Amino acid sequence: MIRLTWVQPEDLVGHELRQAAEDGRDAREIATRWHAAGGHDAPPRAGASEPGAARLRGLAEELLDDLAAIPSPLPEPSDLAGIIAACPNWPAPPARTPLAGNGASVHGGSVHGGFAHDGDVLSGRGDLLGAEAGGGPEAGDGRGGVPGGRAGVDPARVLGAWLGRAAGCVLGKPVEKIPREGIRQIAEATGNWPIRGWFTAEGLPADLARRWPWNRRSAVNSLAENIDGIPEDDDLNYPLLALSVLERHRRAFTTDDVAKLWLDELPAGRTFTAERVAYRNLLDGVEPPATATYRNPFREWIGALIRTDVYGWVNPGDPATAAEHAFRDARLTHTANGIYGAMFVAAMCAASIVATSAEEVVRAGLSVVPEGSRLHEAVRLAAADAVREDDFERVIDLLHERHGALHWVHTINNAALIAATLIHGRGDFTATIAGAVAGGWDTDSAGATAGSLAGALNGGVPERWRMRDSLATSLTGFDGVSLGELAARTQEMMKP
Repeated sequence: MIRLTWVQPEDLVGHELRQAAEDGRDAREIATRWHAAGGHDAPPRAGASEPGAARLRGLAEELLDDLAAIPSPLPEPSDLAGIIAACPNWPAPPARTPLAGNGASVHGGSVHGGFAHDGDVLSGRGDLLGAEAGGGPEAGDGRGGVPGGRAGVDPARVLGAWLGRAAGCVLGKPVEKIPREGIRQIAEATGNWPIRGWFTAEGLPADLARRWPWNRRSAVNSLAENIDGIPEDDDLNYPLLALSVLERHRRAFTTDDVAKLWLDELPAGRTFTAERVAYRNLLDGVEPPATATYRNPFREWIGALIRTDVYGWVNPGDPATAAEHAFRDARLTHTANGIYGAMFVAAMCAASIVATSAEEVVRAGLSVVPEGSRLHEAVRLAAADAVREDDFERVIDLLHERHGALHWVHTINNAALIAATLIHGRGDFTATIAGAVAGGWDTDSAGATAGSLAGALNGGVPERWRMRDSLATSLTGFDGVSLGELAARTQEMMKP
């Protein structure tokens, strides 16, 4: 019997019950009915239950619909107008003409258009990061754009973003699903702690290898001894799809365009969690944005966050437009904090192409996240930890204390980790991606996004993180493509 993961109703109820607890819904009566019938809680890592659970399918479908009828009391909108209204520091469009009274020149300000003061967007009170978060010399003037416009963006920074995303992803691939403790033990046993290079099986004691088995799909192409080019990964497939939708439909693309592209080009077996549920919903005739909510307990997990880098890269210095593009993509599969995570990353990527500091980048990201949301609070606290603590292991301790109950591929914990390692890394590419992976959650996804941001800020990556420039993928027309070509095509999409 084929047990297709992430879509069977009996496998989803436990996850939806956990989602209800996270978003403030009272589902105790439904949980009692489920457990009395022999239903299980959400498994910590698996995507499917035992075959015998299929006997509960009818009840599971009923309970999923009952759970969906309970509204969340949290102030976390999922519509774009509501999101913008909940962001008091929503960025203004980049200035394209001289600004009266302040002497700013065309595209001459900081990257975070509309930011009021250093630290305000991170804290809402101006008391976080303060002077340490000053960013570049232009930071904090409250207006901004791209020096020289989109055409003036340094191609090395766009290529650096692609290189960084690939490196961070591949670093995290073999240890995906291994908890933080195991990642450290593996790295220490092979002389790679703190992490400063690819993971390796060479010299790894047999007892540790048994205790912490590599990710079986990734160990064959993501260890130091077998990396040959850039292996396929969903964290790299989705940026290709984002680039495709822009190339086909330009800046006016819609959620429906994204959905149609998926059906045309994305193999269903290359989707997971929320994306797989939404794909199933599309095939069942469900229209967006209901694809994100119908029997989809993964709608606040990390899937949308990993899809939106390109929307930032093609809108350098314009986090608002980047976030709006990300919203159109994310609403196919996600709601609330799942959407915010996508917008957060897109806005950070828009800033990273032109910014001078990690703090600028995180401020740009938080400017498009509703201040009353769980994600905003998580990132703000993580950024404060990263500024205050010298030892990043202590930062990770604090993150796990706050978010340890979340699934390892949830948006909130991983986004907080990404922001923390970016700030704590202080421009060091290796430290930034190492921190994202050492956190022990979604190692390849967090590593990819952290690498994207650090690679863009640095305009490249150290030679040790360069791979043969050929990307493997099952997406039509992209297999074997070079990151250099992708960077050039990305820069072309910056044009109006």
